[in-house]
Amino acid sequence: MALGEFESQKALAQYLPNNTAAPLAFGTFELDPSKSFFLTTYRELKEKTPDPSQLVEILAKLHNSSSSPTGKFGFHVTTFNGHVPLRNEWCDSWEEWYSRQLRSDIEWEHSVRGPDAEFDRVAEEFFKKVIPRLLRPLQSGGRTIRPVLVHGDMWHGNAQIDLDTDQVILFDSCCCYAHNELELHMMRQPRYRFTQEYVNRYKEVIRPSEPVEDFDDRNALYAM
Repeated sequence: MALGEFESQKALAQYLPNNTAAPLAFGTFELDPSKSFFLTTYRELKEKTPDPSQLVEILAKLHNSSSSPTGKFGFHVTTFNGHVPLRNEWCDSWEEWYSRQLRSDIEWEHSVRGPDAEFDRVAEEFFKKVIPRLLRPLQSGGRTIRPVLVHGDMWHGNAQIDLDTDQVILFDSCCCYAHNELELHMMRQPRYRFTQEYVNRYKEVIRPSEPVEDFDDRNALYAM
């Protein structure tokens, strides 16, 4: 887990050197290898939520300037969204990458809560019908999307303002090279301070992928 965050922050720092808590080291304790550490540069942060223009400026810079080193979706190490691992094996198809990750999420949930046959039946229909309907058009009919680096856990607790520079600082990331719209998935959740206003501002700066009319449904899918 510490390796995943180290490599995530390292990747962010490559594109946003002034807007990240840059990683310094990670490892395990010599006297207790079951415990890990992760060190970054120290940032004095304000308890202030970046406004939509501030945050979107940084996200747009990240998404416009980054590119996958393999040209594929994924990442070179496993990263974690909380305790949940991301299946980051490189993949040409965004539909395949997302389907694989959602299946992995469901398997992880089953490992915690136990199996649910009724849920599994609904999930299979979802994988057969909903995901292909919303994600396959992104890379068919002459349309393409470019894998870009996403922070992966973009809620207000992971983006604050540096007290000295007044810059937005991103931390606690679980990066991968993905469809850029994946970055907006947590902004659909009403309990977070990054609201629809942030999504609307992002759409003003970076045009939604084609088919544009599917944007909101894709956002709902990514928010699951």
